[in-house]
Amino acid sequence: MSRIARNIVGTVGVLAICELVGRSGLVNPKFLPPPSIIGARLVEMFNDRGFSLDLTQSLLSWAMALALAVGLAVPIGIVFGSMPLVRSAFSIVVEFVRPIPSVALIPLAAIVIKTNPEVKISLAAFAAVWPILFNTMHAMADIEPVQINTARAFNVGRVRTLFSVKLPSITPFVFTGIRISASVALIVLISTEILAGGGRDSEELWERGGLGTYVATMSGATRMDVAIAATFVAGLFGVIVNMIFTRIQRRWINWSDGDRGR
Repeated sequence: MSRIARNIVGTVGVLAICELVGRSGLVNPKFLPPPSIIGARLVEMFNDRGFSLDLTQSLLSWAMALALAVGLAVPIGIVFGSMPLVRSAFSIVVEFVRPIPSVALIPLAAIVIKTNPEVKISLAAFAAVWPILFNTMHAMADIEPVQINTARAFNVGRVRTLFSVKLPSITPFVFTGIRISASVALIVLISTEILAGGGRDSEELWERGGLGTYVATMSGATRMDVAIAATFVAGLFGVIVNMIFTRIQRRWINWSDGDRGR
C-alpha cells in the first residue's frame, strides 16, 4: 500500500472506532460526541461568519508570528554561529530565557502590550524563535572549513562568501527549524487565545478573540461538539502547514536532507 493509502486507512479506522464508542453509550455523547455529529457541526461552522472571522484572525496572527520569528532568529543565528565570542557573551541570557514557557508570560505581555492581537503574536513569535535560532546557529558553526577555504583561495569577499557559500549550506537546517517553529507558533497562539480570551461579539476582524477563544467559549457553553470541531480545524491546519513545508523542502531544498534538527 502507498503511504497515502495507509494514512487514509488509519484515519478511517480511528474515526470508525470513535463513532462506535460514541454511539455505544460507553461515554456521554454530550461530552464526547461521535465524529458524524462533529462533521455536521463543521459544515455549520464554516457557514458562520463569526467562526470565519475567528479562524481568519488566528491564521493571520500565526503567519505574522512566524514571519517575525524568522526575521529575528535567522540574522541572530548567523551572528552567533559565525562569531563564537558574541555567542559566548550572550549564552547565559539565551539559556535563561529559552526555557520560560510562553503562556507563563501572558499576564506580563497583557500589561506591557495591552491589545489582544499583539499579545498572542508576540508570545507565539517568542516561542517560535528558538528552533530557528539554534538550527541556524549550529548550522553556521558546522559549515565545512573546506568550503570557506576554497572561497578564500579564489579571493571571494566576505559578503559574497556569505551569500554564495554559507547561506546555501545552512538553508536546509534553517528551513527545518522554520517547519518546527510553524507548529510551535500555532500551539502557543491557540493556547494564548484560550487563556487570554478576547472579543466575541465584534464584527471587526482584529477585535475578535481568535480560534482559541471560540473553543473556550463553546466549551464553557457545554457545546463540546462545536468545541471539538473547532479544535479539529486547528489540528487540520497544522497538518496542512507541515505537509506544505515538507513538500517545499523536498522540492526546492533538496541538496541536503535538512532533517538533522538540533
